[in-house]
Amino acid sequence: MSCESCLPALSCRTSCSSRPCIPNSCHGCTLPGACNIPANVGNCNWFCEGSFNGNEKETMQFLNDRLASYLEKVRQLERENAELEARIQERNQQQDPLVCPAYQSYFATIEQLQQKILCAKSENARLAVQIDNAKLASDDFRTKYQTEQSLRQLVESDINSLRRILDELTLCKSDLEAQVESLREELLCLKKNHEEEVNTLRCQLGDRLNVEVDAAPTVDLNRVLNETRCQYEALVETNRREVEEWFTTQTEELNKQVVSSSEQLQSCQAEIIELRRTVNALEIELQAQHNLRNSLENTLTESEARYSSQLSQVQCMITNVESQLGEIRADLERQNQEYQVLLDIRSRLECEINTYRSLLENEDCNLPCNPCATTNASGSSCGPCGGCQKRCC
Repeated sequence: MSCESCLPALSCRTSCSSRPCIPNSCHGCTLPGACNIPANVGNCNWFCEGSFNGNEKETMQFLNDRLASYLEKVRQLERENAELEARIQERNQQQDPLVCPAYQSYFATIEQLQQKILCAKSENARLAVQIDNAKLASDDFRTKYQTEQSLRQLVESDINSLRRILDELTLCKSDLEAQVESLREELLCLKKNHEEEVNTLRCQLGDRLNVEVDAAPTVDLNRVLNETRCQYEALVETNRREVEEWFTTQTEELNKQVVSSSEQLQSCQAEIIELRRTVNALEIELQAQHNLRNSLENTLTESEARYSSQLSQVQCMITNVESQLGEIRADLERQNQEYQVLLDIRSRLECEINTYRSLLENEDCNLPCNPCATTNASGSSCGPCGGCQKRCC
């Protein structure tokens, strides 16, 4: 907005041509477009009404200076606003990829790792349950093994006692056989002695004496001994058969028990071996799962540390950008306040300019047609109108 548009445009040439001269005390007006109006006509006696004094000239000059400085400041503020907007757009374009990075891939990776961790935890829980079940089963088998071992020890103690009884019976049998042999030898000795005595007596008596003696019939010792021997042999044979049968039955029962116990022991040993293999495999798998969990926890810790560092960097960047935006916002608010103040000043200046324009128009209407006709004849005339026209122009 130029000052020429604020003040009325008056024709300087027509006014100067109609007026031949201006007094020396008159000076050209500094306001453009109003050069035909003298700024100080206090010493002239031409105008009695609507003349301006020196204060009004200074006021108009001050208003012109303020208007020019205001317009220059408005243009400067517009340029600064344009520069600030360009800088803000450049900074936003430069920092858009940094302020809003794409975290979707990282979020997907974090979700996958969380799913893997949950699967590993469930697998660890399942393995822990299996290990507990295997421990309980191994405890049961250990209890069964201890029970069977105690039964085996009892059976072995019974077998040892039966073996001792068998040894005693064998000794008793050998003693009885020795007694039978001794009795047989004694019987043979008695028979031999009897025959010798009989033969001796026969030789001594010969045929001289035939004595008949009524005596009780003699006892057949051989028959008695044979009967005794048969009875003892029958008794020994009966005892031997009974002992052999009892020993055979006990041995068969013990063998059956030993076989069943050995089969159970073998099955228990096979189950224990299988359980040991299962426990070893489960321990290996558990160790592998522990290693996998530790590696996943380390990976998760590293990822959290990396993402936390990146997040801290992004937060620092966001804080810096927010501080910069706050400074820019404060600067914009300050400039907006200054702009509002300048707008208020502009509105007041426009009101004052309109007021002075109306005053100037009213004064222009009240001016006489030929103000230079009343000049003194003593030569106190102004210079040629060319000078006035030059000053006005």
